[in-house]
Amino acid sequence: MNPTAFSEQMRRAWAVAKKDIRIYYFKGPVLIFGIFMPVFLFLAFLMGSRQLPLAFLVSGLVGMALFFTATAVSPAIFPWEGQAKTLERLASCPITVEAIIFGDMIASTLFGIGITLITVLIGLGLGLSLLHAITLLGGIVLAACCFSAIGMLLAVPPTNVPSNIMMLSSLIKFPLVFISGIFIPLQQMPPWGLALAVCSPLTYFTDIVRYSFTGASYFPIPGDIAALGVFTALFTAGTMYLHKRTMPKRM
Repeated sequence: MNPTAFSEQMRRAWAVAKKDIRIYYFKGPVLIFGIFMPVFLFLAFLMGSRQLPLAFLVSGLVGMALFFTATAVSPAIFPWEGQAKTLERLASCPITVEAIIFGDMIASTLFGIGITLITVLIGLGLGLSLLHAITLLGGIVLAACCFSAIGMLLAVPPTNVPSNIMMLSSLIKFPLVFISGIFIPLQQMPPWGLALAVCSPLTYFTDIVRYSFTGASYFPIPGDIAALGVFTALFTAGTMYLHKRTMPKRM
């Protein structure tokens, strides 16, 4: 693709993202699974774990906030649009499938970054010190891209029933939260728990957040960033390939 055509497709992807922002940010399932769910999980954990340091708890909240918000928008867009028959109209426009998917990912990424920055401000308001702001900001942006790609992967099954996708999404997201060091420090995990934790991109983002607030991390920070980069590339390539195969079945 020549630079002019690529630039035009990116402009159309941004138009798709703006459409998603206007329509889907305030949908009930997005608010429930993207905002209320991580808050309720955090409050339940906070009440039962008062002996843990505040930095550990807030880092977990930041990790959950980004993971749930960045994976709340993208899984439901295709089912909603397939159900409303607007996906056919979008596909008939001079826009590639990759640009449509990229636009959905942009909307999901921005939603995740916005809500996560609010949780960081909450941590600062509670008295925590942010020791590595640039590292945290870079980790948030990279992890938001990674998690939005995960959300798009969850929407690959060609169903136009949003509840089916949201149910599948919950079955995958909740186990990832519990194996990613959010509720249990990685240092306290058994060997089999660590073996599962290293398979989750949320583990590396949570490690970056804790390093940003405390200066200590379980993995080397360059390793965390590299792992998130690899996961992002794999998930993005996978979602582009799989959606090109399944999108015709939605119409």
